[in-house]
Amino acid sequence: MFYEEKVDNALRFGDVLRGYIAITPSIKGPILEASTLNEGYNIDVHLPIFSVVLSPCCSIGHDIISLTPLIKVRNAFFDNPYFREDLTRINRKMEPEQTVHPNIWEKFPSEEKQKRSEEGYGYTFLELFIYEKNNLLAKYTIHRKQENMETNYYMIDFRNTYKLNCEKIKTPEDAPLESKCLQLSIQARSELRDKIAYYYARIPKEDKILED
Repeated sequence: MFYEEKVDNALRFGDVLRGYIAITPSIKGPILEASTLNEGYNIDVHLPIFSVVLSPCCSIGHDIISLTPLIKVRNAFFDNPYFREDLTRINRKMEPEQTVHPNIWEKFPSEEKQKRSEEGYGYTFLELFIYEKNNLLAKYTIHRKQENMETNYYMIDFRNTYKLNCEKIKTPEDAPLESKCLQLSIQARSELRDKIAYYYARIPKEDKILED
């Protein structure tokens, strides 16, 4: 089960919400002098149909929440038969040969297969987490060469996380609960927590060299 049938009267990590704006600032480069503040930047403000809570449950409150928009999945996911059966498999660790279409795996040089096999059981698409289909989530069309198909799988991208101030969010319980649409099951929330923790906890190669 991916979603709870009955939601808590509180905001939780991984919840699907509605009614919260998304803000994305863009700049051409660092603004190092105040005199250049009005040059070369813009701020995109829009209202996603749904957003997902990425604040830990115990950190929701004090007028602050971390969110990310719920967005459509990539067409290419459906090219991999292992994913196509259940896109939420992208949320969990898998064998190296499961991360690509079998035909692509067979075409890899032996060195590439060896390299990937040595990396072993692990995550793919590290920055993404797939949300299971649900009747509350509108269907949309996936355009593919062989066929067009409808789906209502959605996903979040950890790179799109942003902070939002909302004076009505005092605690997880003292918050606008009417904005809450879906709540993850304990298992699904655990998978989200594990993957986002891995995403942020990866050690870069240069640090590994220094540690060794």
